[in-house]
Amino acid sequence: MENVYHIKSVADYFAWRNSKPEHPLVGILDYERTTAYPDYSYDGLQFDCFAVFLKDAKNCKLKYGGGEYDFDEGSMVFVGPGQKVGISYDPDYKPKGYALIFHPDLLLGSDLGQKISSYSFFSYSVKEALHLSARERGLILSVIDKIQYELEQNLDKHSKKLIVSNIELLLDYCLRFYDRQFLTREIPHQGALEKFDALLCDYLSSEKPQKHGLPSVGYFADQLNLSPNYFGDLVKKEMGYSAQEYIQNKLIDVAKEKVFNPNKSVSEIAYELGFKYPQHFSRLFKKQVGHSPKEFRSLN
Repeated sequence: MENVYHIKSVADYFAWRNSKPEHPLVGILDYERTTAYPDYSYDGLQFDCFAVFLKDAKNCKLKYGGGEYDFDEGSMVFVGPGQKVGISYDPDYKPKGYALIFHPDLLLGSDLGQKISSYSFFSYSVKEALHLSARERGLILSVIDKIQYELEQNLDKHSKKLIVSNIELLLDYCLRFYDRQFLTREIPHQGALEKFDALLCDYLSSEKPQKHGLPSVGYFADQLNLSPNYFGDLVKKEMGYSAQEYIQNKLIDVAKEKVFNPNKSVSEIAYELGFKYPQHFSRLFKKQVGHSPKEFRSLN
């Protein structure tokens, strides 16, 4: 993806869509109100801003993480600063929907600025879009309408607070709707979790730890074709603890078995499991088990 349009500001995105924002740090674009089409000569977009897209039209494809995905009708996609997204359109594509673009500077000094990193869906891939019910879509549109209302008023001392508060409200609703989506897609998600467990067991029973080190959340997310944040949130929602905690628990279960082998030293076991330093293994083992590897071996 070499031919990329760099969106450094809100105005840059609007310029690409042949439009102008009403505020330098935040804008809402209604695609049906823009008569001109964007410059299709670009293969993708690189964002320095936050972007929230609600699409109500088919035949738009986005590329993210090496895959190409339909940006389906009634779905939402979130893009954070530093991300690149490839784009392509079918010939009969007619844009319909909304884009909310806001610069990180808008959040300076606000509560949302302190918690924006907690909205992990800004790091999800396009294929992990939020799919809305008709009622959820209506609720999202009502919040977008409130933000647009503020943008159309003369700016005063209340403007920034009201705009940012409504953006926060929109993002909080999206958190709730993602929680619903994790539950309503339980069957495919359950399959992913079962595959994760099988991949983890295979990893720990092979020579991969010695070659590649400790198993990581990113490795298994990649194997499952999920973004690390989406995968982590999925495990947390389904199991009640993080993917990293799950990996560590499984690692210690394997370590307990290995510790029973009197022919292997603690250092040998540590290296077999992927630890660079035996003391790190001993520290984790004692934290999880309550005894050092040597103490555990002597107790059993």
